[in-house]
Amino acid sequence: MRIISATSSFVAMYPKTIAAVTITGVGLFGVKKWMAGGVCRSKARLDGKTVLITGANTGIGKETAVDLARRGARVILACRDMDRANKAAEDVRKRSGNDNVIVKKLDLASLQSVRQLAQDVLASEERLDVLINNAGIMSCPQWKTEDGFEMQFGVNHLGHFLLTNCLLDLLKKSAPSRIVNVSSLAHERGQIYFDDINQEKQYNPWKSYSQSKLANVLFTRELANRLQGTRVTTYSLHPGVIRTELGRHFWPKIALWKRVIYTPLSFLIRSSAEGAQTTIYCAVEEKLENETGLYYSDCAPKTAAPQGLDDEAAKKLWDLSASMVGLT
Repeated sequence: MRIISATSSFVAMYPKTIAAVTITGVGLFGVKKWMAGGVCRSKARLDGKTVLITGANTGIGKETAVDLARRGARVILACRDMDRANKAAEDVRKRSGNDNVIVKKLDLASLQSVRQLAQDVLASEERLDVLINNAGIMSCPQWKTEDGFEMQFGVNHLGHFLLTNCLLDLLKKSAPSRIVNVSSLAHERGQIYFDDINQEKQYNPWKSYSQSKLANVLFTRELANRLQGTRVTTYSLHPGVIRTELGRHFWPKIALWKRVIYTPLSFLIRSSAEGAQTTIYCAVEEKLENETGLYYSDCAPKTAAPQGLDDEAAKKLWDLSASMVGLT
């Protein structure tokens, strides 16, 4: 009774404070719900189908693997770190109830590794119904790939460009099939530096990241044009701002005072499961079967930035990429 009385007294004494706290709480909950984004509501099953996801040992790639495994798919986790990948695969099996989850080695910073994975898949898999190019690196130092390419462009675009092309025949054989490229809203600030594709003149980690994410969008468009009539469809997407390991290179560089400000707001950022929804949507939503080459956000089509709609640039990027990876 004393507790009830004390509470009533507090409410009576500070009604404006209580109202303000309540409104703030409701407001933050609403913002949090809005930030969570769209949800894939498709009930499509994937029994008998095979899905390959790059970088699926953590973050949205892993959550995508769990969802698609629950739908009955055979899921291949293509990852660089095999120890972490094997642990992730065991977790995916437990959470999905599907034991048909396997791991294959893939280092997107090595064209040789990309070709070896493709050869492995072509030799061991009878079909490939969905290829999800999910792995990525963001805002890293001025690193080079094994083949001498700027790391972000090499991993985020060139590695996936080569992998996709190496697996196209199997995807066509398995049609209707899909290719899902995880891009980013950062493409809106991007441009393709055709005269300095490896950012050697003046490296900026964010300019490089934005270039690689724009490349994902342009690759999707050009790929759709080249695959007309094959029943292989392509999609690029923005997953949202998510709590994942993708920010491991830039978070330590942020000034302490900024971290103090940003940390309380981190609860508004999407979880990996929330961030995976648009990827899952593009992989399974039945309504997208006849759509191709488009860009998505929050489980809905969205108009890409003007530079992401430039078909001439898309073709030029394709030709340059093919030359860089030795694709004929």
